[in-house]
Amino acid sequence: MSQESNMDEKKNGSDGAGTNGQGAEHELPPASPEDRAAALEIERDEMKDRMLRVAADFENWKKRARKEQTDAVASARESVLRDVLEVVDNLERAAGAQANGVVDGAAVMKGVSLVLRLFQQKLERYEVKPFEVTGQPFDPRVHEAVSRVESADVPSGAVAAELQKGYRIGERLLRPALVSVSTGPKSQPKPSEG
Repeated sequence: MSQESNMDEKKNGSDGAGTNGQGAEHELPPASPEDRAAALEIERDEMKDRMLRVAADFENWKKRARKEQTDAVASARESVLRDVLEVVDNLERAAGAQANGVVDGAAVMKGVSLVLRLFQQKLERYEVKPFEVTGQPFDPRVHEAVSRVESADVPSGAVAAELQKGYRIGERLLRPALVSVSTGPKSQPKPSEG
């Protein structure tokens, strides 16, 4: 065989042993329908087994994830409640602060101030902070208006008074502020033309 014809056969994928590039000794006899059915049954059983394993792994993962989530929520709750218990302990001490049946008002006020400061520190640990509202334009996303008041000092549509503080936890709103919204200064009655 010449080199040119040998190269042409390689380009066509032929090695000269036959027309389809395979020798006669490599050809498999056609499978009988029974052999094909048996092979398909084996393949089906393997696929079914794999799918059952995947389904079982997924169920186990879901159970594990549920348990981890429950544990994380319980742990966070316990942490917050431990901090609140410190505040409760101090409030109980303040409530029981009396000598001979006489309550020292100044001592109780000092104790309450200390407890309030402790509570604020605990809230800051969880990134819970109040936000300023007085004089700000009314925003229904962070303010809850409970009344309207006339005010010469605050422009119409702005918050005139804060009735209850609003809080954020990080950047999210935890509780809206309860506010009174200004209607502007009291309008002067027009003098009647006479």
